[in-house]
Amino acid sequence: MKSFQVWIQACRLRTLPLAVASIIVAAGLAVQHQVFSASIFLLSILTALLLQILSNLANDYGDALTGADDQRTGPERAMQSGLISATSMKKAIVLVTGLCLISGLSLLSVSFAGDLTRWLVFLGLGVAAIIAAITYTMGKLPYGYRAMGDIAVFLFFGLLGVLGSFYLQALTLPISLILPAISVGLLSAAVLNINNMRDVYSDKAANKITLVVLLGRKKAFVYHLLLISTAMLCSSLYIYQLEGSQFWQYLFLLITSPLAKSCIQIAEAIKKDDREGSIFNEQLKNTAISAFVFSLLFAIVLIA
Repeated sequence: MKSFQVWIQACRLRTLPLAVASIIVAAGLAVQHQVFSASIFLLSILTALLLQILSNLANDYGDALTGADDQRTGPERAMQSGLISATSMKKAIVLVTGLCLISGLSLLSVSFAGDLTRWLVFLGLGVAAIIAAITYTMGKLPYGYRAMGDIAVFLFFGLLGVLGSFYLQALTLPISLILPAISVGLLSAAVLNINNMRDVYSDKAANKITLVVLLGRKKAFVYHLLLISTAMLCSSLYIYQLEGSQFWQYLFLLITSPLAKSCIQIAEAIKKDDREGSIFNEQLKNTAISAFVFSLLFAIVLIA
């Protein structure tokens, strides 16, 4: 039982709701366009969850090897603390990679059947997603150590997650859907930004170059405000351009209140030069929950 709990901890279940936010928004858009498929939705959810777990395990492994977790202020990591060996973690990464492939191939089979061109294009995208999940902190050139994590999160959690999941159901892609896709991507990047603001000192010590390391906490906070405000603007523009849109359809903007409170707390932590990370940990959780609630509210607005 203890070993099972350790692996559950390594999978970081708290990160999973945010991983499916893009799929939920895509489902709302699919219902709006009358192309929703329950089987594709469920397989998309499963694939997204497996990719996030794969990313978490690979991140645990990569940061432990480089020493980035040695002085971390966030939750304890399984491999760095000695609860899971490097060999066991590598085996788990291989296993989850296989599960990602099985889930992804099943998804493509349901979506495209015998359409070889679409099959190959999305197979390439799926392989790219798996590689991105693994190489964030693993390998000889981990892009998470080269200030590219924000871009990857925006692309895979936002653009690819929303637009790709919608296309799997509709086999077409209206250009206006780029707006909610941008919103989800920016909110996901905001969650990563809080994580990196918290870890900026330990990342510097481990030579892990994140955007926050390059900008510093104060400028990274301005960037954080831009991420959130632009996300709300893009989603609002999507509702505004809908024919016959009504005031109640901006219901998702309710999450601006908890996001604003979170920003105030983060600003205070930066002002105090907080190095313990407790405030950042709390606001990391709150922002991730807010991003997930945003996806639910946005989807409900479209479905209703």
